[in-house]
Amino acid sequence: MRSGADGCPGALRVHAAADGGLARVRLPGGAVSGARLAVLADAAADLGDGFLELTSRANVQIRGLADGAERDLAARLRAAGLLPSATHERVRNIAASVLTGRDGAGLLDVRPLVAELDAGLCADPALAELSGRFLFTLDDGRGDVVAMRGDVGLYALGPDRLALVLAGADSGLRVRPEDAVGLVLDAARAFLRVRTQEWRVAELPGGLPLPGGREEPVPVPAVPRRTPLGEIPQRDGRRAFSGLVPLGRLDPAPLRGVEEIIVTPWRGVVLPDLPDMPDFPGLVTAPEWEGLTSCAGRPGCARSLTDVRADAARARRAQGGLPVHWSGCERQCGRPADRHVAVVAGPGGYEVRLGDAVRARPEDLAATAAAVAATRRSE
Repeated sequence: MRSGADGCPGALRVHAAADGGLARVRLPGGAVSGARLAVLADAAADLGDGFLELTSRANVQIRGLADGAERDLAARLRAAGLLPSATHERVRNIAASVLTGRDGAGLLDVRPLVAELDAGLCADPALAELSGRFLFTLDDGRGDVVAMRGDVGLYALGPDRLALVLAGADSGLRVRPEDAVGLVLDAARAFLRVRTQEWRVAELPGGLPLPGGREEPVPVPAVPRRTPLGEIPQRDGRRAFSGLVPLGRLDPAPLRGVEEIIVTPWRGVVLPDLPDMPDFPGLVTAPEWEGLTSCAGRPGCARSLTDVRADAARARRAQGGLPVHWSGCERQCGRPADRHVAVVAGPGGYEVRLGDAVRARPEDLAATAAAVAATRRSE
């Protein structure tokens, strides 16, 4: 059972980290215009350490804030439209299919549902009581974000039919697009009515009771269909560029002037609607970075036992088949929701273990264990 208040940071309630204040800015659907990206970049340069840190829920963080800088940050975000509700800013956790409506792979465009859900969420005072960890997922049928096992989500089964997904499993409830956001908000309200100290739907001992006729549940992807890297053709004839941000630490300066970026849940970005394919410094498509993530580690986090980012970068060439997440302590902040190999720092060094309750091949663990050992020998 949970105890204590939810300490999830936001743009107004800043977390006190070892390197200064840490603010988390929610980006519903991961999308941000070029103008708003410039506001974030200026705020990071003027108030923080100059970088934008990407999270596993496609949000961004600004680190290294001085005491009181959150007031200036909030004013900048509010003026740019990045802080539409002071009361709801920590609960605007909405992940959406990254390329929805652009590459033709999905069954419907969920971008209008993102905007509708965000507006409906902020309009209901009661929903401000959701935990900052509560996650909504809107999947257009391709199977990318539904595998994040959000609390309440939609999974497209056709252009006019969506499944309501609760804690990563199909509820059997079906809905048309025009009624979908209403059902999602009703499910969130139902959670608040039945919870005691739980922060997530998966923690409810009896599940989430909802009225309505049910169909036979369909399988929901447990492993995300990640956005491919490199150049991606769009159905309108333009192109998108998909790149990873090594260990989630983005220098936004080279991206000034782009029209839009979409932050992915895999600590990457997509630059859509490009007429040509310019170079984007700082974004990588090399396979050795794919699936490699870490927490902040030292010196940013006082709980961390080591500089995990440096160790993860040195070991990146010898990963196995599963994503690998490096953590500086047992909290394992930022770990993926799906199956992965966990490299966790302890008093005696790193331990390599399975990061989710799924079966792994021996080579998935062995390759990472060998990389960890090689990293330590090189120090």
